[in-house]
Amino acid sequence: MKTRARIATWQRLRQQPTWKLLAADNAPLIAALLQALLLDGERQLPASLLHERLARELDELRTHGHTVPRTAQAYVAEWLAAGWLERRFPAGASEEQYELTAPAIAALRFLGSLDSSRSVATESRLALVIQQLVQLARQTDADPHSRLGELLAERERIDAQIAAVSEGRVDVLDETRALERAREVIALADELAEDFRHVRDDFQQLDREFRERIIDDERQRGEMLEALFAGVDVIAESESGRSFDAFWRLLTDAEQSGQLEAAVDAVTSRPFARALDRRERSFLLHLTRTLLDRGGHVHDVLQHFARSLKGFVQSRAYLEQRRLHQLLKQAQVEALKLRDRVRSNQGIDYTLTLSSARLHSLSRWRLNDPRTGQVDGSIVRADGAAISLDSVGELVAQSEIDFRSLKQRVRALLAERAQCSVGAVLEHYPAEQGLGSVVGYVALGSRHGMLVADRHESVSWRGEDGRERHARIPLLYFLKEKRDELV
Repeated sequence: MKTRARIATWQRLRQQPTWKLLAADNAPLIAALLQALLLDGERQLPASLLHERLARELDELRTHGHTVPRTAQAYVAEWLAAGWLERRFPAGASEEQYELTAPAIAALRFLGSLDSSRSVATESRLALVIQQLVQLARQTDADPHSRLGELLAERERIDAQIAAVSEGRVDVLDETRALERAREVIALADELAEDFRHVRDDFQQLDREFRERIIDDERQRGEMLEALFAGVDVIAESESGRSFDAFWRLLTDAEQSGQLEAAVDAVTSRPFARALDRRERSFLLHLTRTLLDRGGHVHDVLQHFARSLKGFVQSRAYLEQRRLHQLLKQAQVEALKLRDRVRSNQGIDYTLTLSSARLHSLSRWRLNDPRTGQVDGSIVRADGAAISLDSVGELVAQSEIDFRSLKQRVRALLAERAQCSVGAVLEHYPAEQGLGSVVGYVALGSRHGMLVADRHESVSWRGEDGRERHARIPLLYFLKEKRDELV
């Protein structure tokens, strides 16, 4: 039974990115590239820089006979799909940032441990285990007599050491053991720094779980919404959140940080530290900054998730997502009901229009020439406003027009010709009353003249301000045989 359960566990793990990376056909090449690009130096790279550096590495490998037929972009896409890379779009960044996933780092660490010549069963590791067990036993012992006995024994041991040092007898570790312990500390601190990735992933998973509960879980939804509306940071109050908060407070404690930096300075100044390689020495010298940088990043992520979750609830966005989720569930139920009655290849006389976006490569874009969109700036003089006979009647009723003088001018012109239009009258006799003269002539023409249907003429006159004005009026003719009506 145990064997069967273990086989099931290994089969499940075999589908995880860590095992897939180790079992890949070209695992040495992939692992070496991932480590060189995103582990040994910078842990995060913008997309353009990652593509550029990977392309350079691939070119170098090709010159040495390695078969790497694909482009840098294709390899990055493959690693992304395999779960070895992840990309994020931090606030304020101009492009996506790539970094290794926690499973990929675990695979690279495992490969590194295979290549390490360090013995696993070291004296320092055993001492660390003993020290931690003794400390745990002491801190969990509630018997005052037992605790008193341990403290007295500890005092005797310290007194003996003080006496020995006072007599000039100081026991120090030999260089081999000191170097071994230094490397143990470096390995432990390195693993601790890498653990921040797991912590960040835990917070991301917590954020996702909380959102799913708000949308799906009828039992816990009310309790969680009540806590969020009350201002409770549910992520920080979770087990992972409290654990990280304790770690962060210890890391940012001024006294603890001072002790850590003093210890690092003392260790790196010892003669045995010269046997450490450059990477190990650099790691020790920058240990505090590394922990603060990576822990600060996780702290920012924690704050971001907390604000995002509160915003998700306070903006009522969860209501829309819940409604969408319910609609999807309802659609699934209806589909299951029809499953036995409708074949999968049977037409149902329904067309579902899917929303989509057409993506084009940048090479298909065309630059805009602003000259092609330039409009003609010339101004075309418009025809005069049309004056209808109805509007003329209203204008006549509202104004005082000297019709006597207008009739005299029309009669005088008809004495010379058989007919004349309003425009012809205005050509011979300027409109002394401005628009009133035009309106008066039109009123006289409609009453005593002949209207030509659907035809107009343009007339002009100069106003009192000296500006010339134009209008389009119905075409009216004054006739000589009706000249006497204009008396």
